[in-house]
Amino acid sequence: MDSRSVVSTQMNARERFARCMNHKALRRPPLDIGATTLTSMSTGCQERLRAHLGLTGPVQPSNSGVDERLLEWAGTDFRGVGCIVALPSVHTRTLSADESVDCWGVRRKRVGKYSDIVESPLRGATCEDLRAFAWPEPRLDEVLLEHWEGEARDLHAQGRYVVIAEHPIYGILELGCWMCGYEDFLYRLVGDQDFVRTFFDIVFDLQMRIIEPYYRALGPYITLTTSGDDFGIQCSPMLAPRVFEQLVAPYLAARIRRTKELAHCYYWHHTCGSVHALLDQLIACGVDILNPVQTSAAGMAPEQLKADYGERLVFWGAMDVQQFLPSATPDEVRAQANRLMDVLGRDGGYVMAPAHNMQDDVPPENIVAWVEAVRARGLAQE
Repeated sequence: MDSRSVVSTQMNARERFARCMNHKALRRPPLDIGATTLTSMSTGCQERLRAHLGLTGPVQPSNSGVDERLLEWAGTDFRGVGCIVALPSVHTRTLSADESVDCWGVRRKRVGKYSDIVESPLRGATCEDLRAFAWPEPRLDEVLLEHWEGEARDLHAQGRYVVIAEHPIYGILELGCWMCGYEDFLYRLVGDQDFVRTFFDIVFDLQMRIIEPYYRALGPYITLTTSGDDFGIQCSPMLAPRVFEQLVAPYLAARIRRTKELAHCYYWHHTCGSVHALLDQLIACGVDILNPVQTSAAGMAPEQLKADYGERLVFWGAMDVQQFLPSATPDEVRAQANRLMDVLGRDGGYVMAPAHNMQDDVPPENIVAWVEAVRARGLAQE
């Protein structure tokens, strides 16, 4: 490789990320291990990694919930601010130590480390029910917003990291599935589109009224924002591309357009599963960065993604947490990290990160091997 085409390892995180977004070659890609709530680590995963590294003393929490000392150790180039907000609502209540109702009226019960939906308030609803439903109030806590703005301002002033805003409100499709139940809402996408459009209109209005103050406050200090709405399952998109184009894309495009007007930032969209068939539409909607790049899903092989979309998308993630990281050996992890950097990182356009949050079953030795591979790539002589 021509050494003149590769930038020095001494560049800072912002310079590295700028080259990545502009599809310029790098010795190593930007690294995100733990900076967002979608590239994070479970509590048990963190505990074992701290013990393995010999880190003692009190945890130093970050915005993502990952110990700040682990972010520093890994060399994570990013830091997050903000979160999905709990809006004022008549529904919000705690039923027991394991069961609660959120601001959308969705009742969840904790099962192990996660909470499952046990009641969807709009299952079987009509359009009239939607209009009569007690929707959350689209109002942000001003004190909390000022706090986030201060955090973003401080991180920006430090100049050490790329500052990410966590998205403040859920996506329209996932909310439909949660509030109506998956089978109910997915049926309506083809069998009751008047209901779907009414639902999307209401949620879109709430989205827009939340993002307006949120990105006005954080926009001057962030480089990108996350977004989340799952459109894929393991073997295919959750909905046909034609249905996505008719029902989902117009709302997503309008939300992205207004976000970029407010914050002048890159737009990072999280959708799990097999979404290769939707990528042209996501790009047309304004998505700049695809996360989590679930390579274990159909059609999501790194080589295919890079060949088909490497000049139009930046890929963020791809280190498989579903099957690979829990069972691989450290040597296999090093080899996979180098493969991803070679394939997805060719000519920039790739942020090395886990393909979703690492769980308790990921051995600390594998995380160490992964970080070592990235460091070695950065220090390698041309």
